[in-house]
Amino acid sequence: MRELGDNSEAVAHLTRPQRWDSPFDPEMTDGDVSTLLERPEIASIDATAFPGHTPLEGILSNDTSIVKFSAGDIVVREGDYGNSAFLILSGDLRVFTGDYPHSLLGRDTAGKKGFFETISQSWTNSSIAEIRNTERYGRQSLRAEQGHTSRASQRDTQSRVYIRDIPLILDKYRTTKMSDGGLFGELAAMGRIPRTTTIFAETDATLLEIRWQGLREIRRFDEGFRRAIDTRYRENALRIHLRETGLFSALDDEALGKVADATLFETYGAFDWNVSYQRIRAAGGSGAGNEPAIARQGEYADGLLMIRAGFARMAVDYGNGQRTLAYLRAGDTFGLEELYAGWKAGSSVGLRSSLTALGYVDALRVPANILEEFVLPNLAAPPPGIHNQGSRTLADDALLEWAIEERFINATKSMLIDLNLCVRCDDCVRACGSTHGGNPRFIRHGRTFDHWMVANACMHCTDPVCMIGCPTGAIHRSRVGGIVVINDDTCIGCSTCASSCPYNNIRMVEIRGANGVALVDSDTNRPIVKATKCDLCHTNPGGPACVRACPHEALKRVDFQRESLEEGSL
Repeated sequence: MRELGDNSEAVAHLTRPQRWDSPFDPEMTDGDVSTLLERPEIASIDATAFPGHTPLEGILSNDTSIVKFSAGDIVVREGDYGNSAFLILSGDLRVFTGDYPHSLLGRDTAGKKGFFETISQSWTNSSIAEIRNTERYGRQSLRAEQGHTSRASQRDTQSRVYIRDIPLILDKYRTTKMSDGGLFGELAAMGRIPRTTTIFAETDATLLEIRWQGLREIRRFDEGFRRAIDTRYRENALRIHLRETGLFSALDDEALGKVADATLFETYGAFDWNVSYQRIRAAGGSGAGNEPAIARQGEYADGLLMIRAGFARMAVDYGNGQRTLAYLRAGDTFGLEELYAGWKAGSSVGLRSSLTALGYVDALRVPANILEEFVLPNLAAPPPGIHNQGSRTLADDALLEWAIEERFINATKSMLIDLNLCVRCDDCVRACGSTHGGNPRFIRHGRTFDHWMVANACMHCTDPVCMIGCPTGAIHRSRVGGIVVINDDTCIGCSTCASSCPYNNIRMVEIRGANGVALVDSDTNRPIVKATKCDLCHTNPGGPACVRACPHEALKRVDFQRESLEEGSL
């Protein structure tokens, strides 16, 4: 920072913060980068294709980390929302290819409570909140020994889940081996989809972890790398995805292969959209003006867009602004109506609406000429679109606009309270506290629309950004029902999930031992904390205690994606 003098007004100049101000691995050295550049997998990347402001050496220095895994360490877990890929530098890894015990993953395996367990909560709960049985923490499969190192962050050295008996696992469960030079995890990292398998280290191994920003840049500037990733996706997942889509389900293998070969991959918006969204909302702004354009009204429809992940706003020009028609999510398509009309007319047809990304969108674009050759001739006229609003007024769509602006469209289980019926008795709060060790897992407060309030309770999102970055897999989706839950045994209190939640629905609480004494870290003398949030009372046979306790039926759990908006009422 420097100041300018003379007769001019004193001003301060500060270099604008850049992404590389915070390297992925602060201990990455020039020697490490030189060694990586000699690896055949990286040497094949054309370094001259990268611009001066984003050189390949800079990506390796700032967007990668050399990570060491001990035999038995789980590298990636099925169902996790990872944001990085891995290149094996040395050692052998194993990929589960069949069923295996999911207790290995550091996740909660609790089942439903029995009748007596449920009612006994009334008299067995402690008068002190957040009591924990700390003996359970001692049995969790977490490694914290000396010599088990990862330079990128403390989370890797203190919180890995590992497999104790590798020979037994290899004998009982089906796995395949991955060795030096293997690359994995890039599809989940770039496509914002959960990891599809669990991979663990069979021997001590060294891996290069590449965060998604670096993957994005390499894919952008190196055609060979981009082609390799695209080829892997086409071979491993795209044909299955197309086959499961109604438009292409009747195609034979040859035709489906041609469609897959021509399909383009596109991404819009920020992978960690919650960061910018939280910043905009904290400043009192609206997200509407910050949505990346995917397609604009009036443009030529050059292909069918298929949403693979994320959400997009579909809107039409209205006066000096735009009017929202709908939002699209995974599985939805955009542009089919115009493409069909253009094919029938033999001329170009402009798009009747615009499409923008609500945070992050991962999409596939099937070119118009491919559709005209393989799909449209066998397609009956598509059903009428939603462009004609008919007699609907702006007031009729106010709920839709509000839900999109607040990003409640992400919710599958919002806690919705009818303020006309709610008498503020707090029976819901007390019921939640009784079910969760004396401390409620939600706050009866939140954003309101008319006489409805969305309380600060976990919404079990379609796109749970809280999972990104969790070092132990403690926050995860349950295998049954897809509920977002936290395994208290493997939560290390890093608060990554709480910071990531764009709705402020996760809270860190100080915990106590069985005798009620506050627990503190022996090294820092700071209180031990754990992440807590609504878990929909998933172990209780009666479901959410808050709903059952409300004497006036003012509270319910709502899926904003289906129940509220598509039917037009709450």
